[in-house]
Amino acid sequence: QVQLVESGGGLVQAGGSLRLSCAASGRTFSTHTMAWFRQAPGKEREFVAGFSWRGGSTYYADSVKGRFTISRDNAKNTIYLQMNSLKPEDAAVYSCAAAYLGDRVYSTYEYDYWGQGTQVTVSS
Repeated sequence: QVQLVESGGGLVQAGGSLRLSCAASGRTFSTHTMAWFRQAPGKEREFVAGFSWRGGSTYYADSVKGRFTISRDNAKNTIYLQMNSLKPEDAAVYSCAAAYLGDRVYSTYEYDYWGQGTQVTVSS
């Protein structure tokens, strides 16, 4: 069982920055693909950024490339999402997720564990 706890959401003006954190229970990174997803009201949940349990590359949605950066601190069992140049369309509930030996990084259905989510609001 993996528990995920997000923090760091809030209200920011367009063009501003926020950093989200997701603390995971146990040593998950070597066996779990980790990712951030978001869901805006009336829209489906969508992939934002992630990295595979296999190591190596990070993955980003086209809409956030160049603005968002996913990273991790293995010692703290924590992943982060640095969000810069925020736009009103980035407003959503952001959730982190973990997929045991998951290879379909972009797919919502791959993930076994989800955090409770943290709200990001971007004012124009």
